[in-house]
Amino acid sequence: MPMYQVKPVCGSDTKIDLPTCMYKLSNIHAQQGNGCSSEHALQNGEVDPAVKALEARQDEIMRKLYELKAAVEGLAKTVTTPDADLDLTVSSSLCSQSSCSSAFKGTTDLDTQLGKDLGALRDIVINANPAQPPLTLLVLHSLLCQRYRVLSTIHVHSSISNVPPQLLSCLGPRHPDSYARHMFQLGFTLIWKDVPKLQMKFSVQNMCPIEGEASVARFLFKLLAPYPSDPAVATLVDSWVDTAFFQLAEGSAKERAAVLRALNSTLGRTPWLSGSEFTLADIACYCCVLRSGPTPAAPANVQRWIKSCENLGHFSPAKLLVQ
Repeated sequence: MPMYQVKPVCGSDTKIDLPTCMYKLSNIHAQQGNGCSSEHALQNGEVDPAVKALEARQDEIMRKLYELKAAVEGLAKTVTTPDADLDLTVSSSLCSQSSCSSAFKGTTDLDTQLGKDLGALRDIVINANPAQPPLTLLVLHSLLCQRYRVLSTIHVHSSISNVPPQLLSCLGPRHPDSYARHMFQLGFTLIWKDVPKLQMKFSVQNMCPIEGEASVARFLFKLLAPYPSDPAVATLVDSWVDTAFFQLAEGSAKERAAVLRALNSTLGRTPWLSGSEFTLADIACYCCVLRSGPTPAAPANVQRWIKSCENLGHFSPAKLLVQ
């Protein structure tokens, strides 16, 4: 059997890095016998089977290393997050990847929005108060599950003594492969915690929390579809989102009535709040209308729009929490 020695091209004084360093294999017997290296031993451009075997083995080693890297990073994030004193892991689910809702005419990807990170799961960690369930986030989670492979998990923080069962299962059932983090693209972790405002962290190592349901909803929606390129339309979407959270959700009865009239007027001219396309404005306003009370008393155009939203199928998790 011929013997081979490995010679790194990068030089004898250079640290060898498996993914980047190239190797040459020299047939020791061939060199000793006739002074010819194995580079000339095979004719017609054929590749030495030993080289193929080495390359295949190296690829397999790198695949396993990336899987190990993903698992270690997941454990590190769990330990270093301020919410490391979690008491109960309740639910995780794998949502199969499929095409996003036909309502979105443009899509984005995680590499564009969050940057490339080979072998690592992108974790989004959200702290929410069970007294004020974030309905918009449940809708956006449902949409994210259609666009990406999402590892969804619910935890209960030690600051909360009791959580209703429907809140413990609002992200879906536990998936048997939830331990295999490398199978997923996005981690969506919802922590029920006693916080005054909803908080979100994407990178628990070096990112300041994003606070407020409106801000978090904007972040998550950009993972699904880009904001309108027209500045006027983008401003209109932002205006409706602010109106939803500051007037519909937190305003007086008089303010809510005024918003319903504005909604009815707008929806009499266009099918969706920002025109012909379904946007975050519709998600935010729908959830806040739902939270503000019974919808049968809403004006006719608003009732028609509510049915159009529900026909998309992504609002069921939010609707179940208010029934």
